[in-house]
Amino acid sequence: MSSSTRVALVTGANKGLGFAIVCDLCRRFSGDVVLTARDEARGRAAVQQLQAEGLSPRFHQLDITDLQSIRTLRDFLHKEYGGLDVLVNNAAIAFQLSDPTPTPIKAEMTMKTNFFGTRDICTELLPLMKPQGRVVNMSSGWGFKALESCSPELQQKLRSETITEEELVGLMNKFVEDTKNGEHRKEGWPDNNIYGVTKIGITALSRIQARKLSEQRGGDKILLNACCPGWVRTDMGGSKAFKSLEEGIETPMYLALLPSDAEGPHGQFVHEKKVAKWQFLPEFYP
Repeated sequence: MSSSTRVALVTGANKGLGFAIVCDLCRRFSGDVVLTARDEARGRAAVQQLQAEGLSPRFHQLDITDLQSIRTLRDFLHKEYGGLDVLVNNAAIAFQLSDPTPTPIKAEMTMKTNFFGTRDICTELLPLMKPQGRVVNMSSGWGFKALESCSPELQQKLRSETITEEELVGLMNKFVEDTKNGEHRKEGWPDNNIYGVTKIGITALSRIQARKLSEQRGGDKILLNACCPGWVRTDMGGSKAFKSLEEGIETPMYLALLPSDAEGPHGQFVHEKKVAKWQFLPEFYP
């Protein structure tokens, strides 16, 4: 491999939306596609499934909650490709409401993976992004349902155009601590929407990251956005979801393959391939 070979990478890609995105990238992206998964056996099985369809993804193990795992991937990308052209941050977890795991543990585990894991990936990999690179952070309309259930004070902070990464990290940590102390409702957080809180964190983080890219590497025309795939029939979404996998990947694929001369979107929340307002989207969720 060489730095002239383009490369796209998808996190959490052994099943569901991540797997479908890898499949489509193998068909439509002009370069190598790297499928990553926390579990190596499941990741390699997914690669074999795609190879049986005549596609040729590469595999690399990645646990986004393990900084050493992230840095091993970073070093691989730097050595093999001299950087990265497309990054799709798809890896995430969600507990079912019926899951008996205590709420504080659910909050800590979900935040660690969905928000802090994605943030660590971006901290390590965004410096590798090549000019005209594309970054897609998978968010959710559930984030806005969570936001609308927050106190006015929290909403103002989370919606702020000038919120810093340090301030956002503080708020996400505070949510976990408030949950542990049984005070999250009193402190203005929603009840029974841990996943949504992590995803509004992702949407706000995407704004911050895009702003930093514009300030530090504006001439490289790297575009970074958050997106909502909608309610999709996956293990996480369940069998009653409105969208098929093929429909669910339309927006993330649109953002991943924005043409090299595109000026935007950048730092936006995108739904149905359009920039969406920061509000809940009831037509796509139960």
